[in-house]
Amino acid sequence: MTTHAISPIADHLRLPAGPVDLAAIETDAAPGFAGDKADGKATLLAMGEELADLQERLWAQRTAGSERRVLLVLQGMDTSGKGGVLRHTIGLVDPQGVRITSFKAPTEEERSHDFLWRIEKGLPAAGYLGVFDRSHYEDVLIARVRGFADPEEIERRYGAINDFEARLADQGFSIIKCMLHISPEEQKERLAARLADPEKHWKYNPGDLDERARWADYREAYEIALERTNTDAAPWHVVPSDKKWFRNLAIGQLLLDTLRGLDLTWPEADFDVAAEQERLAAEAPVR
Repeated sequence: MTTHAISPIADHLRLPAGPVDLAAIETDAAPGFAGDKADGKATLLAMGEELADLQERLWAQRTAGSERRVLLVLQGMDTSGKGGVLRHTIGLVDPQGVRITSFKAPTEEERSHDFLWRIEKGLPAAGYLGVFDRSHYEDVLIARVRGFADPEEIERRYGAINDFEARLADQGFSIIKCMLHISPEEQKERLAARLADPEKHWKYNPGDLDERARWADYREAYEIALERTNTDAAPWHVVPSDKKWFRNLAIGQLLLDTLRGLDLTWPEADFDVAAEQERLAAEAPVR
């Protein structure tokens, strides 16, 4: 496989090994990109043709037996912009090759199984770009903050997640994990904007303020989860997300880097192309 250079954006966002201090990572920055908002939006749109081409190659390769697929994991506090990424970045590629799975509060059936049971069911098939809108990380984030699992179980889950993701990588998954990093001030502005606009009331949940009151607890939970599950098979990227345009651009770049790194080619024909061309040319006119 050819080695492709990592883009400056990806290089800046890749979380280094070791302890994580989210307070030290800017939320209103655009690391690795020198342009402004207009430049960022234009750059993302310019990626669209190549992203769509590479995604179609990935989709086509499944017909030749390829097991390769891409899994994009989006995690972040409420209003961090998971929906915006789906619209503006994932929206650049063909939806027939995309599988989006949103993980809400587990059902009674899901709670009767191990926490990864429902995650396994949501995995994309070969050839797909899968997107997790929230993910298995809820089970070491909200579960830790809200005490939905005891400390021993939370500890077990970090190791289970690492084993799970390593297995996926061995099976042909390319995993892109993104923590959408916003400030509490930016979240407050976004919540206020939802309340001020009747057309956005459906997006507002009064429980968001209850979770917001636990901001420090969530930050600690994220720091622990990021440190404990930042592996070579599935590294974390912390994406500054106060600037919506940069958030969308950054994830587009991470996706483009990943697809380029797969060296995707079109499947070769499993039939005699010349013979089929002759048959078509000799065909009687259709009446």
